[in-house]
Amino acid sequence: MLMGDGKGKTVIVGHRSAADGYTTYASATVAAMGSGFIAKGLTIINDAGPGKGQAVALRVGGDLSVVYQCDIEAYQDTLYTHSNRQFYAEDGISGTVDFIFGNSAVVIQNCDIHPRKPRQGQKDTITAQGRTDPNQNTGISIHKCRIAAASDLGGTKVYLGRPWKAYSRTVVMQSSLDRSITPAGWLEWSGQFALSTLYYGEYGNTGPGAGTSGRVKWGGVHTSLSTVEATQFTVRDFILGDSWLGDTGVSYTSGL
Repeated sequence: MLMGDGKGKTVIVGHRSAADGYTTYASATVAAMGSGFIAKGLTIINDAGPGKGQAVALRVGGDLSVVYQCDIEAYQDTLYTHSNRQFYAEDGISGTVDFIFGNSAVVIQNCDIHPRKPRQGQKDTITAQGRTDPNQNTGISIHKCRIAAASDLGGTKVYLGRPWKAYSRTVVMQSSLDRSITPAGWLEWSGQFALSTLYYGEYGNTGPGAGTSGRVKWGGVHTSLSTVEATQFTVRDFILGDSWLGDTGVSYTSGL
């Protein structure tokens, strides 16, 4: 367990980046791979900057992990949700390219997600989920969050995600999306790669960035999930949270 005195009060800062010779995996300011990891009341930063490539602030890979009331700040690849079941609540997450990524089964709930100004010429992509097989029960579920531009974003185009791997799976549900989200919503990784095998879903979102009429028309994009479909990505169903989150003391919404 990592327990701090609160956001902005207990601050952990690192500087490792791809430009300085570190792999993405090894660049993390904080890495937690043990099961049952809990972090609360911290600010975790990788301050390598927007020009240094991949530079992770937090990497988590342990099953039944919880990050609660923390700020996670970097640029490219801020939060590496590496593997297993994870839950994030009441956090602030800021970054530029692929800044929530990995191949865990993760629910991010009641968090503030802030795209910030990238290196010149780059576009911001909030997620890059890494599911490699359709049988994997992994994905990123963003639920009841607030997605809003950081103060420095300017006119940068922001997308909800792009497919890091062939069966990339991400859903955004019952969240508020500000006008920084481009009408297309989702961005290709490279040409036609994964566009028919990915699964990207939206359900019950609000705000000027939530309109779906201009969304990309790829086969794997579902702009109006049914309630039954959306329920599959809730805390209760997606990470079986009712069986383990109660013991952590974290506040959460079980269903929609």
